[in-house]
Amino acid sequence: MRIAIVNDMPLAIESLRRGVLTMGVHQVAWIARDGIEAVRRCAEDRPDLILMDLLMPEMDGVEATRRIMANTPCPILIVTTSIDSQSARVFEAMGAGALDAVNTPVLDPQSEIYACDSCETFQAKLKTIEKLTRATLPARPVYMKQPADIKSQRAGGLVVIGSSTGGPQALAQILSRLPADYPAPVIIVQHVDAQFAGELATWLNKQCPLNVRLAKEGDCAEVGTVLLAGTNNHLVMHANQYLSYTHSPTELVYRPSVDVFFDSVAKHWKGRVVAALLTGMGRDGAQGLLRLRGRGAHTIAQDEASCIVYGMPKAAADLKAAVEVLPIANIAPTLIKHFPCSADIDTSTIDARVHAL
Repeated sequence: MRIAIVNDMPLAIESLRRGVLTMGVHQVAWIARDGIEAVRRCAEDRPDLILMDLLMPEMDGVEATRRIMANTPCPILIVTTSIDSQSARVFEAMGAGALDAVNTPVLDPQSEIYACDSCETFQAKLKTIEKLTRATLPARPVYMKQPADIKSQRAGGLVVIGSSTGGPQALAQILSRLPADYPAPVIIVQHVDAQFAGELATWLNKQCPLNVRLAKEGDCAEVGTVLLAGTNNHLVMHANQYLSYTHSPTELVYRPSVDVFFDSVAKHWKGRVVAALLTGMGRDGAQGLLRLRGRGAHTIAQDEASCIVYGMPKAAADLKAAVEVLPIANIAPTLIKHFPCSADIDTSTIDARVHAL
């Protein structure tokens, strides 16, 4: 890959440059020292990947990510000195279109040796992103089944959501519009590294009246709670409708996989399901959404205009896996329409919260 570096710290630039070049398969396309320069350089010479710092003079990494994805979109990896201390900015950048985030590899200026396994972690992230951005995943043929008689089934309703690039902000917009007495549990698979999945759950929890937390082994869907996949293994539902994580299938680039989770829900959930596939790169979730539609679920794909990256929803629309293709602003009202609340919604509070996002 041709990789660009955006950072204002000389030691960090050298650390990233060495980390890229020592892999032996990538090259440094260009280096920018602030967000303004990065936006300009990307417009002149679009690389295969940008390593974007968060805190820089003139224009920070969040705004630079937003402008690049709006004008000359390309894959962006946030690289910062501390993901933990910058979690809110990380999720804002991911909402603007960044693929993922990783700590800057630490290079000792005296010995010129990387500290601990910081470089290995960084290089492993580059390998994963290369697979994600270059993988071509052809659609597998799936035959539609007749819709199940969901009226005769006794289990309650369930909302399942899959998302990737741009997902945190899209999820916040949806969850902020669901009231505290929303009668259906919500389970989400977002492509996010396990090292800050917990921070994402905490951040989302602040955006909505529902309780958002990571899904644990043995959990089951719970009204009033939003469960978020929290490891680099696949979240699955079992016949007893309890949740667990599995390493298999091992060959999938996306971990956790939306397809794997949606497939397990289609197989084991006995009640009504509304499923949504949101913004993201690639095709993950499209086949699973089709299987859910085949068993009678109401399926939704986010529309192109409101997506940061129109990949996963487009794949679903191409497969005719979505009953509806909706802008992000219309998804929460649709969820409420299918699972009505007993109390009226304070729309003024909701609009204020959404406006603040």
